Amino acid sequence: MGEELKQATVQDLKGRRVAVLMTDGVEQVEYTEPRKFLEQLGVEVILVSPKPAGAEVQGFNHDQPGDRFRVEMNVSEARPADFDALLLPGGERNPAELRKNQEAIRFIKEFGDEDKPIAAICHGPWPLIEAGIAESKHLTSWPEIQDDLKQAGAEWTDDEVVVDGKLITSRKPADIPAFNNALMKELMVIQQAGSDPGPTS
Repeated sequence: MGEELKQATVQDLKGRRVAVLMTDGVEQVEYTEPRKFLEQLGVEVILVSPKPAGAEVQGFNHDQPGDRFRVEMNVSEARPADFDALLLPGGERNPAELRKNQEAIRFIKEFGDEDKPIAAICHGPWPLIEAGIAESKHLTSWPEIQDDLKQAGAEWTDDEVVVDGKLITSRKPADIPAFNNALMKELMVIQQAGSDPGPTS
């Protein structure tokens, strides 16, 4: 990103808020890299989890334990109205646990109902099935879960990033730059829409 564009983008996105929904087993880089990218653009990022605020989420680097990350908000207290977008990192165990958590699925579903951006990477799209969001959507993901997404009614393709309306999906850590840029563009659209005074009478 050019320096002039970066400065303009920071000005545009300052004040935006993004929730990252995750729990133990998250693929660490799929949380840390998007968070760093967004924060450099002036976006406030909040770690939301089924775990209580102040607890820690265990990150993984593939199958090896990585760092631990402090939960900033319990999902039962989180409302999409307080955020501009939702980020769903992968790691196999993390979304598998979220799929079984009613509050996590409620939170994801409400984002879909309010037509706010949802960005999911790797195994991250998995909970979209329980939230009723995968059906009739064009998605990508880690290839191992493509059959589950297809059975839920999604169209699946093997692309580094797929954008279908407000839904952004990617396959793996190597796709993070394209994934980040797609989310940035969605946040800029929100900001521009929010700053548009609309027609005058």
